[in-house]
Amino acid sequence: MLQRRRMDPERWEPSGVKALEKNALIVVKSDDNRSVIAGPGAGKTELLAQRASYLLQTGIAKAPQRILAISFKRDAALNLGKRVDLRCHGDLANRFDSMTFDAFAKGLLDRFGQTLPDRWRPTPNYDILETKDAIFRGFLRDIGAPPEEIGTRWDIEEITVKAFERHHLLGSPLPVEGWPNPTPAQWAADRFWTSALRSRNGSLLSFAMIGRLAELVLRLNPEARDALKLTYSHLFMDEFQDTTQIQYDLVKRIFLGSDTVITAVGDNKQQIMRWALAMDDPFAAFEADFGATRTPLFNNYRSSPELVRIQHVLAQALDGASSEPVSQSMSTISDDCCAVWDFTTTKAEAIYLAKFVRAEMEKYSLKPRDFCLIVRQLADNYMPALGAAFATESLVLRNEAAKVGAVMLQELLAEELPNLVVQLLRLATAERAGKHWSECQRTHARLRGMPHDDEKALNKMRNDIDAFCQKFQENHPFVPSSAADCAGIVDAIVTFIEKDTLIAAYPAYRQGDWLAKVIEATGLHLWESCAGQANWAGVLDTFEGLHAVPLMTIHKSKGLEYHTVIFVGLDDDAWWSYTKDTVEGTAGFFVAFTRAKQRVVFTYCAARGQRKKIGALYGLLAAAGVVTSTVT
Repeated sequence: MLQRRRMDPERWEPSGVKALEKNALIVVKSDDNRSVIAGPGAGKTELLAQRASYLLQTGIAKAPQRILAISFKRDAALNLGKRVDLRCHGDLANRFDSMTFDAFAKGLLDRFGQTLPDRWRPTPNYDILETKDAIFRGFLRDIGAPPEEIGTRWDIEEITVKAFERHHLLGSPLPVEGWPNPTPAQWAADRFWTSALRSRNGSLLSFAMIGRLAELVLRLNPEARDALKLTYSHLFMDEFQDTTQIQYDLVKRIFLGSDTVITAVGDNKQQIMRWALAMDDPFAAFEADFGATRTPLFNNYRSSPELVRIQHVLAQALDGASSEPVSQSMSTISDDCCAVWDFTTTKAEAIYLAKFVRAEMEKYSLKPRDFCLIVRQLADNYMPALGAAFATESLVLRNEAAKVGAVMLQELLAEELPNLVVQLLRLATAERAGKHWSECQRTHARLRGMPHDDEKALNKMRNDIDAFCQKFQENHPFVPSSAADCAGIVDAIVTFIEKDTLIAAYPAYRQGDWLAKVIEATGLHLWESCAGQANWAGVLDTFEGLHAVPLMTIHKSKGLEYHTVIFVGLDDDAWWSYTKDTVEGTAGFFVAFTRAKQRVVFTYCAARGQRKKIGALYGLLAAAGVVTSTVT
């Protein structure tokens, strides 16, 4: 039973873990702003979950104030929220708001955006713009020449795509009255904003543009800003190394000079989002602006001692002052923990890797999900050969970068709606549903904002869930036989939950057709998961990928961990952009490496390309004692 009464801070102890390292416990109990530099496997998410528990259970975060946790990935936000749920009584956990930065900014714009002046006011039904270089390139090409007093066509042609987005369009807080005496680049930025806000079918805004508009909303609406300061006694920022200037300016606008205590956690060696506008050194800016105390963590709870030793060699290439972490894990394999394997053909590579995974599973009693195949990009290109070879070994390789409808599979599984669908279907179809019943009650009570002491409302909710499950069992005793059946099941669940409830609970579903896309993709994925399955348990296991080896890109692997990581394609073609930004490229390499608990394997195939341009990466591995061998 989770404790509901307030606990003496002196008597509070971490729950769900054996212990926290000294500096982590200091941060958990701190009453000042902290920037926490924590390497891979240091337990960054766990630290934030424990800090939330401490603040809520001791009453330091006083009701009705709340704690806001901002992450950069939906699955990370979901994971942190679940950890707090497990550690705190529902009445306390309900005061913990875990969301992405994009969702936070979007929620502000959706609530207050119509108060903006005409120049900056979006239409209420704005759509999300997925910005790509091609969009900006086409815009700059077609915009024409500025007025003579501003500049020439040549001035516009000199603007690079990256500079236009990063520095001119989004680089600074928006001027309320527009740019006075604009430069050619500012004139172009103003034209882009005008075209996006005044699009024929409603405004088109990227999440970065939404962030800038949200900051302007709060600059012009001090009452809303003050309300946020009063609402949140504490703010957590996860993966802080990837914070953009837009996001940082929004946080400054709200919380600088307030009583809100901020904890920023991240690893400057894992900064792989500079291409997506991440700041060069957000930690230094945060410490200077907010007077935050830098606190390092030294333990690595994920990787074996030998892997940690190799990781440190890579880390020093990114930060020469990096301290060597201390592994708190044990090695459980009997042979080399890291190697580079050379293959002559992609077919030979695929066959060998499939046999290797099968053999390792049998040797160490591992499951498919204990492995992960990581590629630099374009996972679709690797899937045909690898998928066929794994199937020969009776293994399923799942491309988590594949599109399901309009949504990437990995992103779909991090969405709230598919998780709600699976939870209800588990409850309705499992023979022993005790665990699912408890989880379902907790989720739906929170979804509907029900107080945990409102027994009348809770009993009605329980009866409603029970009635839904009984009706489902009657109507769907067998695995669906068509895509239409699966779409109907998802629609029935959405109807049961109620769309308005979903939209109120999850800001991302409030605008445009994103919710419709997620509903459609959930139905499609449910149908795909039915193939070859004899019962509902198999369908739902397949839906979640419990018995499949995942294939994903480096960026999508961030924050995850596996017993064995196999990095396929360490060659120049896959790493074509490495020489353009060797720091970010090396950071990406470091991220991929540090996903592993026990083993990392890199593969190279001459048929795919050379390895001259990325020689520095091979040099780092060699310096760490990693052996390259030809596999036949």
